[in-house]
Amino acid sequence: AGVLAALAGAARPNGVAVAAAVGAAAAVEASRRLRARRSPGWRPCAAALLAPAGWLGYVLWVGVRTGDVPGGYFRVQAGWTSRFDFGRGTYGFARAVATRPMDLGFTVSLLLTGVSVVLLVLLALERPPLALFVYTAVLVVIAVGGAGFFESKPRFLLPAFPLLAPVALALRRARPRAAAVLVAALAGLSFGYGTYLLTLATMAL
Repeated sequence: AGVLAALAGAARPNGVAVAAAVGAAAAVEASRRLRARRSPGWRPCAAALLAPAGWLGYVLWVGVRTGDVPGGYFRVQAGWTSRFDFGRGTYGFARAVATRPMDLGFTVSLLLTGVSVVLLVLLALERPPLALFVYTAVLVVIAVGGAGFFESKPRFLLPAFPLLAPVALALRRARPRAAAVLVAALAGLSFGYGTYLLTLATMAL
């Protein structure tokens, strides 16, 4: 798990969510062993140490390439106007969408970002495994708390598939006909919006 998390972090910055999930699982396992008055063992500790190595290694590699080891990665991100500002950029963008006409894609991006927060709360109420929740929560926090190309936020949320668990559970509890109608409607909306993005949208993805 630690090795795979390290590979995920080396491949994509949001692979840090996988590292956080492995760290959470390792902490739970170590705590369980300590409560049983056993040694936490080397495997959970090794997993927790290996998991963020890919992301940290990539940050250091970018720093070496740019000649600024501690800050090169973040300087490159700033060049793309990408930074983590704890949601100030998201709030400002929401105000802009509410006060002036904008491309449909921007409005839908804001809507999907808001829906992701609601789905995260619903997921928490289902009490999923801690590692799964931590993984999903980190991805949502990155999307909501980051500033930059707002139209890219739905793309950043694609790996957060556990957000669909509350929807799947609701469909399981619904009548088959109602579930079929809802799934068909969502598929139709997805197809229509995808077609719009590929043919008519003027924003970059």
